[in-house]
Amino acid sequence: MTAQDIMTGRTFSGRYEIKDRIGIGGMAEVYRAVDNVLGRVVAVKVMLPQYAADPDFTRRFRQEAASAANLQSPYIVNVYDWGQDGQTYFIVMEFVRGSDLKTAIQQRGAINQRKVAEIGSQVCQALTVAHNQDIIHRDIKPQNIMVQPDGNVKVMDFGIARAKNSVEQKTSSVLGTAHYISPEQAQGKELTSASDIYSLGIVLYEAATGKLPFDGPDAVSVALMQVKDMPVPPRDINPKIDPGLESIIMCALAKNPAERFATANDMRLALNDYLAGRPVNLAAVAGMGAAATVMLGGAAATNLMNRVPENGTQVMPTVDGGMGGNGTQTMKPVDTSRGRSSYRSDSEEKSKKGPIIALAIVAALVVIGVIVFIVSNGSAKEVDVPTVTGQSLAEATKTLEKAGLEVGRVDRVTDDNQEPNTVTGQDPQGGSKAAEGSKVNLTVTQASETFNAPSFLGMTPEQAQKTADQYGLVLKAAGEEASDQYEQGQICSQDPKDGTQVKKGDSITYKVSSGPDEVDVPDVIDDDEATARQKLKAAGFKVERQEASSKNTDEGCVMMQSPKENTKAAKGATVTITISTGPDEPDTVDVPNVMGFSESDAAVALDNAGFKYSKTSENSDSVPNGQVIRQYPEAGTPLEPGKTVSLTISSGPAQQEPQPPAGGEGEGGQGEGGDTGGQGGTTA
Repeated sequence: MTAQDIMTGRTFSGRYEIKDRIGIGGMAEVYRAVDNVLGRVVAVKVMLPQYAADPDFTRRFRQEAASAANLQSPYIVNVYDWGQDGQTYFIVMEFVRGSDLKTAIQQRGAINQRKVAEIGSQVCQALTVAHNQDIIHRDIKPQNIMVQPDGNVKVMDFGIARAKNSVEQKTSSVLGTAHYISPEQAQGKELTSASDIYSLGIVLYEAATGKLPFDGPDAVSVALMQVKDMPVPPRDINPKIDPGLESIIMCALAKNPAERFATANDMRLALNDYLAGRPVNLAAVAGMGAAATVMLGGAAATNLMNRVPENGTQVMPTVDGGMGGNGTQTMKPVDTSRGRSSYRSDSEEKSKKGPIIALAIVAALVVIGVIVFIVSNGSAKEVDVPTVTGQSLAEATKTLEKAGLEVGRVDRVTDDNQEPNTVTGQDPQGGSKAAEGSKVNLTVTQASETFNAPSFLGMTPEQAQKTADQYGLVLKAAGEEASDQYEQGQICSQDPKDGTQVKKGDSITYKVSSGPDEVDVPDVIDDDEATARQKLKAAGFKVERQEASSKNTDEGCVMMQSPKENTKAAKGATVTITISTGPDEPDTVDVPNVMGFSESDAAVALDNAGFKYSKTSENSDSVPNGQVIRQYPEAGTPLEPGKTVSLTISSGPAQQEPQPPAGGEGEGGQGEGGDTGGQGGTTA
């Protein structure tokens, strides 16, 4: 059964349940686990069994947890907890999604140079936080730089970092990765923050070119190159690299720590200048000039270590300890082209000693001549040291140079009460005497470490608090406000906004969404368009318009609106208004001539033309019964289809009243008497 099988399913401190292994390093294995208390995925780093019984390693392991837990930066993996479970030591860390930078380089080769600079700037911010607490990482390499899905990085594994103030004694062993260690680390010297800057320079070199500056058959030979050889300029490998970025990388790779960037923050500022398109000015870097190659004294035995993979953190002998006298053949470095080294045996070296000895004698004579010159010409000239406190670093540099002095070491201190790059201290003090050409060390202010404020929008206050704790920010609630974009209970606004530069301890004020804010839609029917728009916008609505013809609404006025008037709608919603273009101009048709038509024929003719008809009757002696006598409108008059044409229809001639007979009055008497009268008339 493997160690991974044994560990999987185990729960540390009754809380951290191990799921699967995600990595292994020189001192520990890293597992994905679940925090059963907070219900979140974490990474648990477990010391390898062979080291758990070593008191020195366990002390360093505990020290790592204690020191790393105090490092708060968006670019450093957070340490949540640490402890001991039986004979196993563990550290609980933030679980970072993404892949390490080494994997990205192996998969893609050289990375886009702007992305390289962005990664370098973020790592510099992480190192600044650590260096300000006297913590040196000691193992900066692409395997320890995680690239997250959003492109930001997190520096991990402060596994061999030690608080500078807690170092009890200097060890003769080098703990680190040979391909990325600094020259002073390779020689077992006491380390400063400049060592991390050198290692970061190696990382940026590899990321920008796709190749390591130094490589060899084993870790010792690579360490020798770190001490002695100068790297091939990055642009010789990748001509696309900007000269400004190349100069930053080469400054970080100076063999002499004093010729590198004075602080990681200085390197960050230079990288930011490059990213912003500003000139990269390295003149203010302490000790800048031609980077001196540190010559190796003595040689290390190459048989102490077999070839080691470049991603392994190694414990190796320092390169300044010789192996002579034990019968082992010593190999010594010799310069070759393109910044690499080869090796000669002692037998080859003896044939070359004559010229070397001669050169040494000449060099000694030159030194003696210089000493004689100085003695014969008296001691060096002394000058007054000017007071430069209160001046900017640039002004102080000019003042000192004018007095015949140089800027020496520049120590950075955080001070938000003064402008960054202000000199607050100097050594020697102003008013004292110093040898002409000597250096004056300065203490210069820098702003607190800043970073982009994260976005809390869309989070619940509980979720936001966890994020704020990770960044060291203070959250302050400022009530509720209506929001159409965020659901009720979610953060809908924050101040300062995400992306704003903030620092640890700053406050972020937020408001929680109360849901959409609904109001009555105002009535704008029959209003002119300008008035309607003014009403709707005053009520908090957006306005869209469309047009249509209308007989009932004046042209330019609102004939319809949606949503309808006096209904509820969320503020910010859109109200569509329909503007009247006035009535459409109707088409007309000439009225046909139906005079003399029968009523039925006239009805057909008018219907075919699109008209209706009405009728009245009138007697006519000239127009036959049932035919049209008159029509209105008259034939040929333009008329809109659907209108009514009035027809007058003939009902024929008028009937005659019967005429009474001549000479008789009185109907009844005449009848009866007529017969008699007639008879009598005849008689008479």
